[in-house]
Amino acid sequence: MRLISLNFIFTISCLAQVAESREWTEFYNNSRSNAMGGAKIAISSDDTTLFRNAANLGSFRGAYATLLDPEFEVSGHFYNQFAQTLTDVKKTSLLLSTNRDQYYHAKLQVTPSFSIRNFGFGLIYKDEISAIMNTNGTALDTIYQSDIGIVIGANQSFWDGRMKLGGSVKAINRIEVDNPTLDPTTALDLKSIGSEGTGIGIDLSLMLQAPVVYFPTLALVAHDVGDMQFNNASGVRLSTLNRPKVVKQTIDAALSIMPIHSRGFRSVFSVEYRDLQNARQEDFATKRTHVGVEFNWNDIFYLRLGANQGYASGGLEIASERVSWQLSTYGEEVGTKIAPKEDRRISTKVMVRF
Repeated sequence: MRLISLNFIFTISCLAQVAESREWTEFYNNSRSNAMGGAKIAISSDDTTLFRNAANLGSFRGAYATLLDPEFEVSGHFYNQFAQTLTDVKKTSLLLSTNRDQYYHAKLQVTPSFSIRNFGFGLIYKDEISAIMNTNGTALDTIYQSDIGIVIGANQSFWDGRMKLGGSVKAINRIEVDNPTLDPTTALDLKSIGSEGTGIGIDLSLMLQAPVVYFPTLALVAHDVGDMQFNNASGVRLSTLNRPKVVKQTIDAALSIMPIHSRGFRSVFSVEYRDLQNARQEDFATKRTHVGVEFNWNDIFYLRLGANQGYASGGLEIASERVSWQLSTYGEEVGTKIAPKEDRRISTKVMVRF
């Protein structure tokens, strides 16, 4: 009996360690913010503002429309195998069977959108997987999400833009696999291991910006207010009785300054802290911290640097009026507070807009 109890305790301990070491999944990140250390809610407005912080729609001076913006992201260990595996769970398992204890991550994302001052409308398609196989090859810790949805956002500005209030509503159909001990020897098709459902989420945001030198800005965003549940419109893409996990409400805060150094040369500096209410119940302050800087020369060339969860990040962008290309690299925390572990990632994005 004592032996059984010890084995039970050991098993629970192992599972707890797996759960603690899992990375934080978020609805939206993009190449620009990744290069800036993950900072995204208090930086200057662009084509992605609708998905980051609806309050910042009030900063638009014209209209933004993105026709096509494919974004690809992969772990540095496996960039050569990315085209073969992409976000397929079964192919990822086969790859990791010969690369055990190495973390794999891949993402494909497309977010066409149209935004004008105070209003935005966009679509999103995201396919993302993060996985690692244990040394014995008996368990595949897997987080897979496939999202298709729509986002609508609006903003109201007060006192000549010193205060901006924003809100967005998203309707997302999600297919999910979230299993820290997935057996790689069983059937790995989504019908067997996945969950599916549609959820409605609401984000609310506040920006305070002082009309003084460097435009100091405070931003607060409450994501998925009241929690987001995927109990609606099941069976749209996958026939299963299982539903994706509830997305807990989180609150992020950020400070930024936006110096104008000379004509045609300006920058953005931002510090951001995630999940103020500790919805994830994890005491790991470094994992919540994001610091970034962007240097902008004439809206043509951008250099970005930062620290994402304590790991260096960086990237660049070359842009014209209609087309731009971004390249970034960053480190994601996939370890624990006691034993941190970096997963180095590379992402690239091409945008066609008007």
